[in-house]
Amino acid sequence: MNIGLIVNILGSAVIIISAFMILPIFISLIYQQNDLSVMLISFLITLSSGAILYFSTQRYKREELRKKDAFLIVTLTWLIVAFFGALPFFLSGMFASITDAYFESMAGFTTTGASILKDVESLPLGVLFWRSLIQWIGGMGIIVFALAILPMLGSGGMQLFKAEVPEISVDKLKPRIIDTAKALWFIYVFLTIINIIFLLLGGMDIYNSICHAFTTLATGGFSTKNASLGHFENPFIHYTTAIFMFLAGINYSIYFLIYRGRFSAIIKGNELRFYICATLVATILITINIYSFYNSLEESFRHALFQVTSIMTTTGFASTDFGKWHVFSQIILVIAMLFGGMIGSTAGGIKQVRILLMLKQAYREIYQLIHPRAVIALKLDEKFLDKETLGSIWGFIFLYLALCVIATLGLASLGIDFITSATSVLSAIGNVGPALGQAGPAENYAFMPDAAKWILTFCMLIGRLEIYTVLILFVPEYWRK
Repeated sequence: MNIGLIVNILGSAVIIISAFMILPIFISLIYQQNDLSVMLISFLITLSSGAILYFSTQRYKREELRKKDAFLIVTLTWLIVAFFGALPFFLSGMFASITDAYFESMAGFTTTGASILKDVESLPLGVLFWRSLIQWIGGMGIIVFALAILPMLGSGGMQLFKAEVPEISVDKLKPRIIDTAKALWFIYVFLTIINIIFLLLGGMDIYNSICHAFTTLATGGFSTKNASLGHFENPFIHYTTAIFMFLAGINYSIYFLIYRGRFSAIIKGNELRFYICATLVATILITINIYSFYNSLEESFRHALFQVTSIMTTTGFASTDFGKWHVFSQIILVIAMLFGGMIGSTAGGIKQVRILLMLKQAYREIYQLIHPRAVIALKLDEKFLDKETLGSIWGFIFLYLALCVIATLGLASLGIDFITSATSVLSAIGNVGPALGQAGPAENYAFMPDAAKWILTFCMLIGRLEIYTVLILFVPEYWRK
């Protein structure tokens, strides 16, 4: 294992994070906030730490980056940048402990959107902007951003890319991974700008438009308001945000192919059709179920559509307190939380394509009970799938659910009720944010003991990195030569 190269790349990531801190510094200056010193100190600590790590290991940066090193780099990168990202929170004095600040930072970078803040609006605008910005950075991924601007990684960049976003179909993208990273970030920035424009047209001010566009495209869900998007009682803003949350849940490989002029990707995508159908079915069922809560069919449809897209794409915004809805609607939202967005998107969850393939395999098993001699091959987008692929999906789902059970038991052992424990874990590992019970959309995670916050912090990380990237570090064979 090349420790020198690993530290060098970690230093690069920390320097990149310090560069992003310049933006909230300008926000503090423009709006004359009292958090200017907080952001400046955070910037200087982060920049100097990154510089020390990077320049002290420069002699190692030309060495070969192995696949084994990539898993450790990606996991350590998220852990370290979450630490430096927590500095503005901790130094602001608005967070009771480093645990709370780190929890908030990890929730931001992993685009989970879980918060311990009881009063979001009490944060100064610079720190509040940073809170939204870290979700936007984490949405596309720190490593993917680094690949776009650090060609020094060369061929080793492919290893990092695969470890960071293992679900994106790399073979569909450009041969040069640096070009791919740049293209993905161009698409990401373009969609963010369009979202900002639409929010401005809806009457939202420039500051809130930027902050909410950041957390919408990242499917993060941090809002600048205590009532989330429910603060803006504006149907245009609700529909706009729902549409962009849905778009953020689409596989970026599809956007990349459209970017290249291959529009057939929209028509041929089985997962995209399944994603659209799942969203529509869940929205219709909830609209009917909550009709008695609202004054009109339009209002019930709007809130149903908003919450389905918010939970299914694991964004976590709230247009209303869905914790007060009928249990039927809440169960559908929990199922949507498990489904997640499309593979290769900024959304979390199990992902639509895995659910689709498991349903296809279940149907095949039932069909073969009726016709034992029939030979049925599973296909996705006209491509046949082998047993190894299906086996890996079953393995992923098993690990996903097993980790949910273990973490739920951990929270329950700390005295947290079952509904809150189970849905909080599902929300954390799915990178959603709000849960049910004491951690509902109108509540927060401040009431939890520190041990519970660390359990959920680990769940956020492992969910964001698709489980395998983190769990491989706990296998003894990984550390053996």
